[in-house]
Amino acid sequence: MVKLSVIVPFYNVQTYAPDTLRSLRANARQDFEFILVDDCSTDGTPEILDRAARDLPGAVVVRHEQNGGLATARNTGLDAARGEYITFLDGDDWLAPGYYRELLSSIEELGCDFVRTDHVQCIGRTRTIHRVPHGRRGVVMRPREVILPADRSTPVDYAYAWAGIYHRRLLDDGLLHFRHGLRTAEDRPWIWRLHREAESFAVVGLLGVFYRRGVASSLTQIGDVRQLDFIRAFDQVIEETARDVDADQLLPKAIRTYCAIISHHLGSTERFEPAVARKLRAMSAAALKRMPQGVLNDALDSMDLERAVRLRRLRRRPTTGEVAA
Repeated sequence: MVKLSVIVPFYNVQTYAPDTLRSLRANARQDFEFILVDDCSTDGTPEILDRAARDLPGAVVVRHEQNGGLATARNTGLDAARGEYITFLDGDDWLAPGYYRELLSSIEELGCDFVRTDHVQCIGRTRTIHRVPHGRRGVVMRPREVILPADRSTPVDYAYAWAGIYHRRLLDDGLLHFRHGLRTAEDRPWIWRLHREAESFAVVGLLGVFYRRGVASSLTQIGDVRQLDFIRAFDQVIEETARDVDADQLLPKAIRTYCAIISHHLGSTERFEPAVARKLRAMSAAALKRMPQGVLNDALDSMDLERAVRLRRLRRRPTTGEVAA
């Protein structure tokens, strides 16, 4: 029986994939499987994965015929997963030796639906610990109870799918798949759905994932139209949260977060191609008009003056034909 399925999408990461795969070998166990999804790479990544299929115990390589993006690649891995527990890793990140053994032990001891962990962010040679914004460690709670408050960072703002482990019953209940085709912010509707609909979770003070930032090929570094998928992602968060039994309490948090992300992108439009920057402004204006206006007004009133003015000005912008995704 497979105890743990590890889903790892790869796309044009030939520089980093060897480190990732070496770290997986240092975490291998007879009852672990590693589902390596090649998302139609065009560099040397496929050859690296072919070698891994021979050298990494439990490795299975799955290939896409066309590039689908991170969300679709993770879904491919989920469809192939056989494990009692599931976790994720990105193809340019790496792990501490023995990390998955400790992660698995933590969720088995706690007996909850999912466990979230801290991680180490790596920019060049700089290492910074990033912690789940939740003070209670090793305590099982209802996930929806930690979504609020609206004006403070909470576990739904710590959306990294690879910073945790998930029981298979969440997959069987339809809670682990991502929205097909999302190229960025794919983990935002995913983490909100988990916290609204799963029964139990815990946070543990376990470090072992090393998250590589500043990679030139990463979408966080690219200013093309794929970045605008955050609008589709947060529209989904708003739509699904609005149907929740506690929508009156949860929507202010969702809308305030959406506004903060819009403001963040508007404040750094120099990194976008000019046509994409125009589309960002048009689509963001349309998104603000779609939100429940009373809740939006309250969210803007709670934000700092600079962000509130920027968003109110944008909301007054006439909607044009540029709003199509």
